[in-house]
Amino acid sequence: MMERSPGNRAALTVAAMRRRRRAGLRRIVAVLAVVLGLLAVTQQAGAATVNVDPGTVWHDTSGNVIQAHGGGLIQVGGTYYWLGEDKTDGSPFQNVKCYSSTDLKNWTFVHNVLPRQSSGDLGPNRVVERPHVIYNSATQQYVMYMHIDNSGYSERKAGVATSAGVCGDYSYRGSFKPLGHDSLDDNLFLDGGTAYFMSEDRTSARLQVYRLSSDFLSVSSLVQTLPQYEAPAMAKIGGLYYLFGSHLTGWSTNDNQYATASSITGTWSSWRSFAPSGTNTCNSQTTSIQPVAGSSTTGFVFMGDRWNSGNLGDSRYIWEPLTVSGTTASITCRTSWTVDTQTGVVGGSGGGGSATALRGTASGRCLDVPNQATADGTRLDIWDCNGGANQQWTYTSGKQLQVYGDKCLDAYGQGRTNGTAVDIYTCGGGANQQWNLNSDGTITGVQSGLCLDVTGAATANGTLAELWTCNGGGNQQWTRQ
Repeated sequence: MMERSPGNRAALTVAAMRRRRRAGLRRIVAVLAVVLGLLAVTQQAGAATVNVDPGTVWHDTSGNVIQAHGGGLIQVGGTYYWLGEDKTDGSPFQNVKCYSSTDLKNWTFVHNVLPRQSSGDLGPNRVVERPHVIYNSATQQYVMYMHIDNSGYSERKAGVATSAGVCGDYSYRGSFKPLGHDSLDDNLFLDGGTAYFMSEDRTSARLQVYRLSSDFLSVSSLVQTLPQYEAPAMAKIGGLYYLFGSHLTGWSTNDNQYATASSITGTWSSWRSFAPSGTNTCNSQTTSIQPVAGSSTTGFVFMGDRWNSGNLGDSRYIWEPLTVSGTTASITCRTSWTVDTQTGVVGGSGGGGSATALRGTASGRCLDVPNQATADGTRLDIWDCNGGANQQWTYTSGKQLQVYGDKCLDAYGQGRTNGTAVDIYTCGGGANQQWNLNSDGTITGVQSGLCLDVTGAATANGTLAELWTCNGGGNQQWTRQ
């Protein structure tokens, strides 16, 4: 055995120390990995509840404006896929786009699943609207239906495409008139293994509901003829079927309605509104009703489009919590709300909160948009409180007081002097549309510092509101109710 010299012993000691240091570093790295992993899990759990802000510009995770108009969602596993129309360059067909999300807030662009072709139904200057997708478990195909038309809307056909993947390339299979009927605004509904196609029939002035063939590629029978509505959307909630639709008012919005039935082929109830009267469905048009099934409950989301006919690419998405009580469905026009796709809880308070009336302390009357007008520049007055949408104000996280979902309480002309008129104007985020709700009941302009005031301390219906130096009067005090 060779005897170790002092130099060798010293070298061995240094090597041993290095080994111990490396082992120690590995243990530290391992501990850090565990800690970071726990932090990541905690952050993911905390991020499960997200805010949804209807009417704002929605961007995908790459920062691009989401283009998925007139479409709907389909859930595959824990992921939601959103397919809709690309309106970047206006009305003529461009693409059907597909986005994915696990939380209904953060959307990642996946693929143009059905792009424009050189000719035919999907060619230049064609109309391809309201693409909706369901899955056929027997054929293992995703099946898309859509409205196919020319620019004059005289063809009125249903188009069909299929794909092996929800966001894959769809093969276009052609178009047809269902059993000879017109087919304009459409939608799909899957009830167990049975699929239904519904579309507006312009010539007959009816909404038709068809049962699809077993492969979902054609119509097998007409099972229901209902009053004429467009933009249909069906959901099954608690064993009851709900069918939502829009009146025909072009690109303009209206008070959409719904009906219920215990069977699709049975008798449907009378139609009635589900959004606050006069709000024109929160200034939107129905596109879909989306269930959110979670560990605690199943919530439902109303999906609507706020069409901008002058710039269709800037049409906004209006998603609102759908509340169902008995046979009654309803939405309120909230500017922000929360959803947790893990638990299924839909409709928690977001940055916006709920709409309330503003009742004047001195007059007992409410801040009112006269005659339910919606035009920018409409001056505000006080009127008997009646619960109308023109008296419902939502205070947002941006300090705006919103009415109708997209109009704001506004200091006219950005005025900062006594007597400045108070009106409604499309929300733009300016300081003249920001307000402080104070503990003494006053509402003061962020820009002006002046109080929201009933002119001359009058109390009669029709008395105009204005801005005035705060003086403690009852005509400057308001109660939210």
